[in-house]
Amino acid sequence: MTKKSQKESKILDVAYQLFLEKGYRQTTMDEIAQVLGMSKKTLYKYYPGKIELLSATFEVLKTKLTAKVEGILDNKYLPFPLKLKSTLTVMASHLAPINPELFEDLREYAPEVWEDLQSYINESAYIRFQQLITQGVSLGLMNPSTNINLVVMMYAAAVQSLLDPRFTGQFPEEMQKGLKIPASDIYDQVTTIIYNGILTDEAREEFANA
Repeated sequence: MTKKSQKESKILDVAYQLFLEKGYRQTTMDEIAQVLGMSKKTLYKYYPGKIELLSATFEVLKTKLTAKVEGILDNKYLPFPLKLKSTLTVMASHLAPINPELFEDLREYAPEVWEDLQSYINESAYIRFQQLITQGVSLGLMNPSTNINLVVMMYAAAVQSLLDPRFTGQFPEEMQKGLKIPASDIYDQVTTIIYNGILTDEAREEFANA
């Protein structure tokens, strides 16, 4: 990796962490430059603006997520239940840190980046997920009557809704308090609840021990 590439990587790492912590709107180029220990003028030499920097950070996220998921799916030595669980764990570990506040910022202040991220999740994460479940049905590890598309949509809808304050705000305060758990736990529990219902007994036992 060249010195320039190392510097760009450092800039993207710092910017992404600030976007996660403070949201897009509240994060400034001044603050990013300060944390990096460089002048804002130098920062602008690498990225002409905050929106370009935001877009670049999500390109890195997508590249990492794609590489890890494909590595799991292409591994011929992983049993199917472990492959399923590993895929969902990787998806959760990369997507869960994107908190609802940042999603709101993206929708309002960076709609092009938001639409691009949504397209990636739909076309890459969910399509791969669909293919994996299809494989499970063909191996006899899932109930053959399972509607594969419905399963994927249920998972997506459950996770997206539970991370959206506009959705959870409709419920009684007591229920909202009971959901104040890390986003990664939401991904994990949604996975457990849904997939314990579609796996066969043998596969369910293997999934639980994976």
